[in-house]
Amino acid sequence: MNRQALEHYWSLRYKENKIGWDLGQPSTPIKEYINQLDNKEIKILIPGAGNGYEAEYLHNKGFENTYVLDISKAPLNSLKDRVPDFPSDHLLHQNFFEFQGKFDLVLEQTFFCSFEPTPENRTQYGMKMSELIKQNGKLVGLWFNHPLTEEANRPFGGTKKEYLSYLTPYFDPFIFELCYNSNESRQGQEFFGIFQKK
Repeated sequence: MNRQALEHYWSLRYKENKIGWDLGQPSTPIKEYINQLDNKEIKILIPGAGNGYEAEYLHNKGFENTYVLDISKAPLNSLKDRVPDFPSDHLLHQNFFEFQGKFDLVLEQTFFCSFEPTPENRTQYGMKMSELIKQNGKLVGLWFNHPLTEEANRPFGGTKKEYLSYLTPYFDPFIFELCYNSNESRQGQEFFGIFQKK
């Protein structure tokens, strides 16, 4: 899909409230990772952040260099409505693959699993993440733990081996394991990963 078609697709999902991935709160694994961050000056990107609960949590904890990127305006508007003092210029209405910037940390909230699961898309994801993250910066987050099938729908899954094949050319994994502290509705369905850019 081109950008216009993608934007229409995701905007319609929000309009029709077809957002089954939405937890209505920050995911516990990412929240607990944020809780152990000491440096509030780091520049953070959350791509495909949905309604941005993790961004709201970061903002409320004083992480002022938090940016949210989405191809649809709907979730960006939702975040702004909930958190009026979230900086408008940190709400990035753009296509991830066209976006330019450099960050210390990118938080992945199953964003990878939203793309059509072609090898091309998944390879481009790894390359783009590497471009966006500063040297020795980190990619941290959640990837769905369920195999792809021909009937699969979003969110698309994958295996640990498959995910690592797309990420390890650019990142060293500190951890990539089944998540022990997933939200109740996602128990056993997520990998938690911390990757450092090579």
